[in-house]
Amino acid sequence: MLKMSNAITKTNFNLPGQTSLYVGKVRDVYNIKGELLIMVTTDRISAFDVVLPKGIPYKGQVLNQIASKFLDATADILPNWKIATPDPMVTVGRFCEPFKVEMVIRGYLSGHAWREYKEGKRSICGIAMPDGMKENDRFPEPIITPTTKASVGHDEDISREEILRTGLVPEEEYLKLEDYTRRLYQRGTEMAAQMGLILVDTKYEFGKDDNEIFLIDEIHTPDSSRYFYLEGYERRQAAGEAQKQLSKEFVREWLIANNFQGKEGQQMPEMTDLFVNQVSERYIELYESITGSAFERSDISDVPARVESNILKFITAYYR
Repeated sequence: MLKMSNAITKTNFNLPGQTSLYVGKVRDVYNIKGELLIMVTTDRISAFDVVLPKGIPYKGQVLNQIASKFLDATADILPNWKIATPDPMVTVGRFCEPFKVEMVIRGYLSGHAWREYKEGKRSICGIAMPDGMKENDRFPEPIITPTTKASVGHDEDISREEILRTGLVPEEEYLKLEDYTRRLYQRGTEMAAQMGLILVDTKYEFGKDDNEIFLIDEIHTPDSSRYFYLEGYERRQAAGEAQKQLSKEFVREWLIANNFQGKEGQQMPEMTDLFVNQVSERYIELYESITGSAFERSDISDVPARVESNILKFITAYYR
């Protein structure tokens, strides 16, 4: 059985040229000379906007390698920030100034959109939703439901009109972001279908460098996207059954079953080694289902030392 020491939940490297370190829920991002971003996808796991107390071995590698694959597979649609992946858990990319919105696109009435719909709302982010839909029904056309990027707490829904009215993104650039979002989602949908999956909804982040728009951060990972199994989807919808999901929904379900949804006064349930290992295996299963490739387990005898060594080798070679 894997041990907690086989997971990396925190980094505190002191890298050559380092100007800052941003610690997100899952990723630690090192800024090198305002030119490079070194993103370490840790084994931290979050749910309900709370980082859970134990890391999940191999989770960081799974997310980093899925994102890397899809960045490469969409580079013909628009340029992206990725320069190299010097370690299974690390992506190095160009420093971009991020847009202050996340572009969420939904092909199906699921998750947050369904919760709004169930309460009687028939529009989300200014986009009308048809009457008479059931949870997980397909929209006639995918809808874009942007959110503001919150530095703390929850992102908030925002409409295209509000984005343009407040000048959050200039109109010409915002229309480009919408176009890129639709094209990326179409590509992701096609690639998912080849694996027997449905890309239900996902989010993209964009940034600018030298006045050019780049795709940044992760894409099409189970942390940023929701997937259903294609086989049996129509039958389950017709029967009113829950869809078979490929996401970290199983972690949320475990927390809910143990009376935790991140609300004040709730006690985080104990994450046993058995549960941690089950989650690790599920993430590996996610990787293989989404990519169609066998997962190659990296050496996790001393993850921090391996990651730091590989980053230092890259920086040395890059600035030689």
